[in-house]
Amino acid sequence: MLNRCRGKIYVVGIGPGALELRTIAVLKAIEESSVVLGYKRYIDFIRDVLVNKRVVEYGMREEVERVKKAVEYALNGEIVALVSGGDPQVYGMAGILLEYIAKNGIDVDVTIIPGVTAALAAAAKLGAPLASDFAVINLSDILIPREVILSKVEHAAKGDFVIVFYNPVKLDLVEQAMNTVARFRSSDTPVGIARNVYRDGEKVFVTRLKDWIEYRDYIDMGTTIIVGSSKTIIYRNYMVTQRGYRL
Repeated sequence: MLNRCRGKIYVVGIGPGALELRTIAVLKAIEESSVVLGYKRYIDFIRDVLVNKRVVEYGMREEVERVKKAVEYALNGEIVALVSGGDPQVYGMAGILLEYIAKNGIDVDVTIIPGVTAALAAAAKLGAPLASDFAVINLSDILIPREVILSKVEHAAKGDFVIVFYNPVKLDLVEQAMNTVARFRSSDTPVGIARNVYRDGEKVFVTRLKDWIEYRDYIDMGTTIIVGSSKTIIYRNYMVTQRGYRL
């Protein structure tokens, strides 16, 4: 059924949570909005700019509910900010919102506002591991079967991409992924483990593929793991992926 648009939805990427990494466009969108919806943890990161806003908070795995409510508000004439951590297109709220709108023939104005995604935030703390080709792989098996995830890991490892792992929540799956990479990479391959970057409790480690398991206690939903390619080196405490310049 086709619905007439009467409001607007901004899907805003708030970055890793630090005030200094919010974009001006995100702040303008929130300022313009009358309703702000999002996962409670992300809402907490931006409470300082939510004065006089109607705020609707959700828990984990309530993405569909968030999207439906955002559309409902917009179709009733509200300007809505749908909050997404990092960048809304990278495992965020933009895809599911547009998919819902498309599948239901809904006519509503949507603007996607990018943010600093976890791969970029973590890489900046680690040095320059993403200076050449890289692949981003989500290790959450809630929506994607484990065997599919591991197949993607194998292909990325074979292709000698730097690999960024998001959502390394299940340690056994992380071990399987890292063991898959180890079949194609040297045991001395640099590995970066970055937890809660640009937030309280930040921890950043540079290690090697053979030693990453020593940092397992720092791996959770707030952690991003970056595995270097054959071109990645460690200098002092930086990961650097070489591009081939003559220097």
